[in-house]
Amino acid sequence: MTDTFQFADELGPAKIIHLYEPSVGLKAVLVVDNVAAGPALGGVRMAPDVSTEECFRLARAMTLKNAAAGLPHGGGKVVLYGDPKMPKPDKERLIRALACFLRNEQEYIFAPDMGMDEECMAWVKDEIGRVVGLPAEVGGIPLDEIGATGWGLCHATEVALQYCGYFCDFKLEKARVAIQGFGAVGKHAARFLDAKKAVVVGAADSQGAVYHPDGLDVKELIKMKEAGRSVVNCSRGEKCAREDIIDCDCDIFIPAARPDVVTEENVHRLKAKLVVQGANIPFTYGAEKCLHDKGVLCVPDFIANAGGVICAAMEYRGATQSTVFEVIAEKVRHNTRLILEESRTKKILPRDAAVNLAVQRVKKAMAYKRWSIF
Repeated sequence: MTDTFQFADELGPAKIIHLYEPSVGLKAVLVVDNVAAGPALGGVRMAPDVSTEECFRLARAMTLKNAAAGLPHGGGKVVLYGDPKMPKPDKERLIRALACFLRNEQEYIFAPDMGMDEECMAWVKDEIGRVVGLPAEVGGIPLDEIGATGWGLCHATEVALQYCGYFCDFKLEKARVAIQGFGAVGKHAARFLDAKKAVVVGAADSQGAVYHPDGLDVKELIKMKEAGRSVVNCSRGEKCAREDIIDCDCDIFIPAARPDVVTEENVHRLKAKLVVQGANIPFTYGAEKCLHDKGVLCVPDFIANAGGVICAAMEYRGATQSTVFEVIAEKVRHNTRLILEESRTKKILPRDAAVNLAVQRVKKAMAYKRWSIF
């Protein structure tokens, strides 16, 4: 049996809970990583092949993300084993059971992640009430619907271009972008970048990828996805396997799907000069180091994709949708600039600069926390 204490270090995790209820097919893991700054905020991820290790790594990413964004929350995550495309009644039964099992875990706040949406969070609200990312009809800010994470990615990209020697004085306009993962994050990143006159030349989802050197029709791609179809069904572009998106000739690469899609084994195939991470832990550390040594700038996940959790934290405190975009833009732009300045000055990886920033803030919060078991 795997020793779950292999994940332990000075920051956490505070708690790992394995859930199993065969009568409803429930199999899930909750990791509450660190709550020094406040209750853990992190999404529920649903996929057939999730794991405890993935859950811990994602929970730690949330600890760092929330700390870097200056939010009064620690980090946590739930992974739920199952096919997110299962029949809706089965999915609802599973998510309601998950919420009920975690009713008393007050240190964790539910939020949507891969395989989840606002409706799923409404089911959680109906069961236990401790949730963000709700539909507007029940008082929430539907962060996936409005594209909160994609909005932040667009701003992180704009700032990062100023630090990318390859672009020099170039603007986002006409920069060629490839997006790996065209779900709630990727499609909105494409929408906002397209509005800035960037050229989306490649897109991939679970069914395949499509590439056109002169640019794809972003509106058509989004329409396809919203109709439940794949990007490979679009009318323009060369179709290829989903993993081949990494080979696209582009200036900017945005991974917006699963963890570890780029590793030391395939990073050499990447042609981009700037990577802005829309997914959580999409690159291994070794892959990022390879890129850094080649002069390719890589903006780490918990800096670039913080728009969603910033929106969620604001919703939790009663903010309205009209105020979130401005706050997301300000926080993401500030932190992107902060870590890229430190990276350039100290000649370290942007991820190392980002971790330094976040860990310093977590440790400061921990210093004020009174721990007592007596």
